[in-house]
Amino acid sequence: MVIQILGTGCPKCKALEANARQAVEAGSIDATIEKVTDLDKIMDMGVMITPALAVDGVVKSSGKLLNKDQILSLLKRDN
Repeated sequence: MVIQILGTGCPKCKALEANARQAVEAGSIDATIEKVTDLDKIMDMGVMITPALAVDGVVKSSGKLLNKDQILSLLKRDN
């Protein structure tokens, strides 16, 4: 599973990445976390508002700072 954090590096983007790492650890999920900061790539994925979270290339959340439990719930549905 590949989890992508889409954003330019703002505080909310960094917080989303930290929350995703906590969710992966808490759920013992085998996943790689990537940061996508290139605006062209972010827009190509259909994201207009960051931060955004994608799982295996599919955007699951945009414009929200999800907490660890919300991310874990998303990941368990996809796993």
